[in-house]
Parts: sequence; C-alpha cells; structure tokens
Amino acid sequence: MSRDSVTRVQPQEEARKPRLVYPGLTVPFVLVILCFAAWGSAANLTDVLVGVFRHIFAMSNFESALVQFAYYGAYFSLAIPAALINRRYGYKAGVLTGLACATLGGLMFIPASILLTYGFFLVALFVLAAGLSILETSANPFVIAMGPEQSATQRLNLAQSFNPVGANIGVLLGAVLILPQITPESAKTSMTPEQLRQTQEQDLSLVLGPYTGIACVLLLIWILIAFRKISVPEEHAEFGLDTERTGVLGRLWHNRHYRYGVAAQFLNVGAQVCTWTFTIQYAQDVVGVSTANSGWYLQASLILFLISRFVMTYLLGIFRPTKLLFAMGALGVVFALVAVFSPNIVGLLAVVGISLSLSLMFPTIYGVALRGLGPDTKFGAAGLVMAILGGALLPLVQGWIMDASGTAQAFIVPAICLALVACYALFDLRSSRHPDLAVDEGVAQ
Repeated sequence: MSRDSVTRVQPQEEARKPRLVYPGLTVPFVLVILCFAAWGSAANLTDVLVGVFRHIFAMSNFESALVQFAYYGAYFSLAIPAALINRRYGYKAGVLTGLACATLGGLMFIPASILLTYGFFLVALFVLAAGLSILETSANPFVIAMGPEQSATQRLNLAQSFNPVGANIGVLLGAVLILPQITPESAKTSMTPEQLRQTQEQDLSLVLGPYTGIACVLLLIWILIAFRKISVPEEHAEFGLDTERTGVLGRLWHNRHYRYGVAAQFLNVGAQVCTWTFTIQYAQDVVGVSTANSGWYLQASLILFLISRFVMTYLLGIFRPTKLLFAMGALGVVFALVAVFSPNIVGLLAVVGISLSLSLMFPTIYGVALRGLGPDTKFGAAGLVMAILGGALLPLVQGWIMDASGTAQAFIVPAICLALVACYALFDLRSSRHPDLAVDEGVAQ
C-alpha cells in the first residue's frame, strides 16, 4: 500500500471511530460523571422518604406523597432557569450552581430535624431537588459538548451509567441506615407524649445522616470543578443554524427530532417510574411474595438496570443508537405484555426485565433529540429535563387502572409508553436531517 493510500485511510478511520472526549477533558469528564452518581443517590433516597415520613409524622398517603410532588415540582420548575444560566454563563457555571443549591438543600435537613416540622423537610427537599434539576440540565449537555458529536450518545450513555450506581447506593442507604432503625408502631402505643417526641427526633436523625453525607460529597465535587479550568470547544458552536430568523422556542418546535424527543422522554421516564413504583405491588398482589422478600425484586431491577447501562454503552460503539433504541423499546413492550397476560412468577420476572430495555433510553433519547441544536442546546436540554414530569403523571394513570382492573392489567401503561418510544426510534431511522448534521451516530449504520 502506498504512503498516499495510508494517509487517505487514516482520516477515514478517525471519522469512523471518533474520540470519546476531546484532549485535556478526561479529568473534567470524570468529575462530571461523579455528579451523575451523586444525584442518583439523592433521587432514590427520596423514594424511601415517602414511607418514612408517613410513619414518623402519622400522616395520610396524600400528605406523604407531597415528598414526590416537591421533588418532581422542583425538577419541572427549575429547568428553564437552569437553561438561562447555561446560556448566559456556560455549562460549568450551571453545574456549579446546581451543586451549590443541592448542597444547601442537603444541609437544610439539619435545622429541619431540629424543628420537627414536616413543611421544613419539604422545603429542604425542594431546594435539594432544585439544585439537582439545575445540575442535570447542565451536566447532560456539558457531557455532550466534551467530545465529537459523532460519539455524543455513547459518551452520554457512559456518564449516565453511573447514575444507577448512585441509585443503588441511595437504596442501600435507605435500607441499611434508615428503615431498619425506625421505631416500630407497636412500640409507640405505650409511650408518653414526651417519649413520642424523643422517638420522633431519633427517627428524623436517621434521615439527617445520609442527606448530610450527600451534601458533603456534593460540596467536594463543587470544589474540584470550581478550581479547574474547563474549556469546551463546541459549547458555543452554531452548527450552521440561522439563529436570527425565529426565536429559540420556534426553532425547537419546528425541529421534529427534538419535539418528538421530548414526548419520547416524557413517556420513557413515565414507563420507568411506573415500572419501579409498582414492582413490589406486582410481587405481593399478583404472585403472593411476602412483604419481607418483595423488595428484592425491585433491587434486582436496579442491578439489572445498572449492568445493562454499561453493556449498552459498549454496544453503542458498534450499532447506531436509534437501532438499539428501537430494539430495546420493542423488547420492553414484550416484557410489559408478558406481565399483563401472565400474572404469575413469569410475569414478575418480565417486570424485572423491563429495566433491561429502560437502561438505554434516557441518555439515548437525550442525545438524539439534542443533536445538531447548536446554540439552542441549552434551552433544548431544559425541555428534556422538564419531560421528567412524566414520572409524576403517568404512575397516577397506572394506579387508577390498578384500582379498576388489577395490578397485572395496569402494566399496559408502560407497554404503551415503550411502544411509542420505539416509534420515535423508527422515526429517526427513517428520516433525514440537515446535510451538515448528517454525521454517523455510531460505527455502523
């Protein structure tokens, strides 16, 4: 082979196998990955609080559900302000703002545990979730901007793989440090009012420890990122878009890949929360698993989700992301339908298996929807984070169907959601984009 042919082959190989991150951004990339793990821990620890607060404050299910309302409400409310911060000051400033706000929220659990007021706990949780919303709105596009656009989806999947690592840590913190130590209801029946107050203080102190620890970790990450110079070449890239003709919202709305991507993310998050929220109920109500053992099936789902994230990250280096997205969406529909029509242990295992298909979806939809948005990426990222609202609304639909028709039949909700996500993947595979943006999404097409 001649020297000229060698030089022609090398650029082609580089184009086919783009770098994961730009030179000099490996350490910043690792630091941002730590953010993904940190907010995963905080998010899944929040799930534990629903039952804990209902037990400590002797409140109704509706009142205890305000925990999730505060969490998702903060995520929805702070996404647009986060986009404004990112657009004005850059992704690094957005990440630091989110870390600082989340740290403050974690530390607010200290006075909340002293005041013994449920409302103050909700305020602390809202501030924590507000910081996590800003952090997620900033960190996801930050990761995308840290390397070539061709490898953006794979890079984001790798970063998102550490989110379930943190999620499992959060579940472990709740299972080991909080739930086993809570005072049993039977022990409270013979207590005096003063003893009940002391018990309440003791139980709330259990919540304080993990959140204070998370706040300290977030503060450490803030320090590591704040004092490191991070220059991202593509943060201000225009990608050839006309930024003067219409406003940001108009451009985003007319971008079908983005518009449908927000809807797909809404459905994906809804399917995820529906599946994980009602896994334990399926085990208990449909299969007859004991209360003590039913939680292990949810833990198995999270572990499967974690392992699958890393497997999918590897496969994204081989296959086009939306091909995998379509395959996983279709597989998820099959699992959900098995859960509906086989109300037994096979159906329960299928419910656990849905996490396999879910593992790929959030970062892949995110990367595909934001691809080629250029300066609109910062507001586009906010819309995709606001789509997390699906996790608050769609479980209500599934819960209503459970009450009306049964637990197994209600899994038709995630089946429909995942089918529509598969349709989004098929849309991307069968459509074309602007020629300047039509770069390979993976090694294979």
